[in-house]
Amino acid sequence: MKAWQFVGVNEPLIRNELPDPEAGQGEIVIDIKAAGLCHSDVSYIDGTLTSLLAHIPIVLGHEIAGIVSAVGSGVTDFSVGQRVGIPATVDSPGTARNGGFADKVVAVAGQCVHLPDAVAFEQAAPAMDAARTAYRGLVTAGHVVAGMTVGIIGFGGLGSLAVQIAHEIGAIIYVAEVNEAAWDEARKQGARDVAADIREFEDKGLDVIVDFAGYGTTTAAAIDAVRPQGRVVQVGLAREMATISAQKITMKEITYIGAANGDKSEAEAVLALMASGNIKSDVLPITFDEIPDCLKKLELGGVRGRYVALAQPASDDKPGS
Repeated sequence: MKAWQFVGVNEPLIRNELPDPEAGQGEIVIDIKAAGLCHSDVSYIDGTLTSLLAHIPIVLGHEIAGIVSAVGSGVTDFSVGQRVGIPATVDSPGTARNGGFADKVVAVAGQCVHLPDAVAFEQAAPAMDAARTAYRGLVTAGHVVAGMTVGIIGFGGLGSLAVQIAHEIGAIIYVAEVNEAAWDEARKQGARDVAADIREFEDKGLDVIVDFAGYGTTTAAAIDAVRPQGRVVQVGLAREMATISAQKITMKEITYIGAANGDKSEAEAVLALMASGNIKSDVLPITFDEIPDCLKKLELGGVRGRYVALAQPASDDKPGS
């Protein structure tokens, strides 16, 4: 099979011919239909997160969706021909073993999830990381349910998905986003109102605020704006340190909690929500040949949407393409 291998920090990916993977005990082989590109891939390449990789050279790509093509002994939950995704973790393909920037990948069956037919491969791939992370921030850490009033800070890839998920759940949503060009889209996706600073909505009784930006100042603003006994969830990490008011946290009895990328059950939950057709990433489809060039564009910044490398045209996909 053909694969893009990472061979060293700040070195270009190399397109190599590798042996087709085989399914060992408890494993499945997946023919890759879609592989998402993530800023974490850039951080692996530039040295920021390289230490997390199990070995070098390695095939990157941790947002993976495809079709089972082989099943190892002891596997009972999957069979050849089924549609599957691999939730991204430090123990999954793209970090712990060869990943999705290839024709095929082998994965531990217990790490994988079934894909609803209504969720296209190109949407399922980024859902294995981005949508699941947004879901964890809102639901697992934020405890958001129908009827709650929610603040979302940052309307980028994660923030956009969070707005859609919160709207699907039935929450009332207010968005803080400094880029005014994105305000109309935030309203279209379900935000009741949008402003540059979440403190503009301090009078709305925000039960939960999820900070997908993480600039420190945004976290401090969330502490200011959330209602007494509300929750502030930290997902974005644009800055390592934030100066926040311990006095306000104490006097308002605020819960401040962090949320990372989630687990398998959260991937399954967000896929079930996505099956409604109302939750979608802003996908930028590319070919597998374009992966290195598009990773460079991610490194340079300014990309709106998520690059997803497709093994075949989206029109050949299941319903929902």
